[in-house]
Amino acid sequence: MNLFVFAARTFVLIGFLGMANPALADASSYSVVHGWPSLPKGHALGRASGVAVDSHNHVFVFHSFDRDWSEPLPDDAIEGTTIAVFDGATGDMIAEWGNDMFVMPHGLTVDSNDNVWLTDVGRHQVFKFSHDGELLLELGENRVPGTDSTHFNLPTDVAVLDDGGFFVSDGYGNSRVVRFSSDGEFEFQWGKRGSKTGDFDLPHGLALDDEGRLYVADRSNSRVQVFDREGSFIAEWTRDRVGRPYGIAVDNSGSVFVVDGGDQPTSPPDRSRVIRLSSAGETETIFGRFGNYDGQFQMGHDLAVGEDGAVYVVDIIGKRVQKFLPL
Repeated sequence: MNLFVFAARTFVLIGFLGMANPALADASSYSVVHGWPSLPKGHALGRASGVAVDSHNHVFVFHSFDRDWSEPLPDDAIEGTTIAVFDGATGDMIAEWGNDMFVMPHGLTVDSNDNVWLTDVGRHQVFKFSHDGELLLELGENRVPGTDSTHFNLPTDVAVLDDGGFFVSDGYGNSRVVRFSSDGEFEFQWGKRGSKTGDFDLPHGLALDDEGRLYVADRSNSRVQVFDREGSFIAEWTRDRVGRPYGIAVDNSGSVFVVDGGDQPTSPPDRSRVIRLSSAGETETIFGRFGNYDGQFQMGHDLAVGEDGAVYVVDIIGKRVQKFLPL
């Protein structure tokens, strides 16, 4: 084979791979920030499952310290700190807390008043803390799963309305979404395990936009479902656009970010990337792919978008958080 033919065939192959894997073709839309965050000597993150950004550009990461997932889940609380707080600009760690409190960390949300909401699948509970870690509200019964209005079964995430009301994706066990008032009183719920409109198969992540639309990462159905604040169905975005969505976030302009963690268990997963869509569900850009280098994910689990447009992604298998900036 002469050099010209080899080069031509190589060009065609590269072009085909780029079209077959949009994550490779569009990887230049965002750039990873190397060296972010800067962990103090001797510090390391555990399984990083939740991330959010507050109004001070502080990045909160919920992680499991030295604990891995096991079945059945353990009963004892993690002794080490499970909340790490970083300066979004510099990556310096500015606070940590949450020791001797959580069994298996999962979702993390920061509301418009900088309160921190957490879900613990090991405790079957939802918590609201102040910015500095003072417990303000506790829902569910510690280590007691249930299906009624006062219990959860492995809850995954929280999304908070401007009036303080909030939604919980009650996720692995019950496959429902529950709405509560600002003081934690049950209001209503919808969903059951299934694949029809309004059903869920592991609602894993939640996000709200400025119009009060609720986006649900319906992970095992490989879709995002969109509802109004009363739980009425609006739209469905299927696998061809969102892959297998683990986490979801909305930026100030209304763009919707989805982290596609890929099909599990596979080695490697068929996808591991971030997808940015319009509020109508049209793909705007895609970045990232499977791997353990900077800018890659072993299993992207959650993401958050700062007011400056920076995107933060936690990798639960890679045990890290990464920062990306738009180019």
